[in-house]
Amino acid sequence: MKTTRSETYEVHIDIDGESIAGTFLTPESKVPGVLFVHGWGGSQQRDLVRAKGIAGLGCVCLTFDLRGHGGTQAEQAQVTREDSLRDILAAYDKLVSHPFIDPSAIAVVGTSYGGYLATILTTLRPVKWLALRVPALYLDANWSMPKLELNRADLDAYRRTHVLARDNRALAACAGFTGDVLIVESEHDDFVPHPTIMSYRAAFQSVHSLTHRIVDGADHGLSDEGSQQAYTSILVRWITEMVIGSRVGVH
Repeated sequence: MKTTRSETYEVHIDIDGESIAGTFLTPESKVPGVLFVHGWGGSQQRDLVRAKGIAGLGCVCLTFDLRGHGGTQAEQAQVTREDSLRDILAAYDKLVSHPFIDPSAIAVVGTSYGGYLATILTTLRPVKWLALRVPALYLDANWSMPKLELNRADLDAYRRTHVLARDNRALAACAGFTGDVLIVESEHDDFVPHPTIMSYRAAFQSVHSLTHRIVDGADHGLSDEGSQQAYTSILVRWITEMVIGSRVGVH
């Protein structure tokens, strides 16, 4: 394992009318950035807990509320997938503008609706690591229709079939992605069933690595504390291996 290189410079520290010598050591390279995208009906609150832990590993993290969520809940009925994708693009650009960020080392962590849109983001912005928890799947049609007006029965039926990458915008994005991927499935998911997860898995044909984990006994929203902790453990371990490991030369 090689050590991380650092830059050093001397400083003087004033104390009680005297000056003592010190040396700053700072990373020579910039640090990875991690963007969290919550699901429909959620918020950044749950992401904040995990982001704090990952920030402690040496990453700059950004969580945010999609329009129609958090403080803009009143707008939810009008929000389209195009609106949400534009929100994610704006959040991504805000993250990479941070002065400590290495723009070639960006991870995106997306949940459900946020995971679906995160795959499309990879066709519009550079993403190196992609973590998807229970990624939802939507028909390409009616892209500009408010999300709440999409036909729920059609979506349920669609998600229970095997969808080819060439027939879906999000899956086509997956087919073109070449970074590292984590997919986390819930064992008892009524919204994103196993066939949807397998459609995503099958689409990732060009990735550097693919990790698939199932949270036993969990539902779509991870409604019990044990499931929440299990997912947090899976995500942090993967981020540590992929993001932090790459910084110090561990493969």
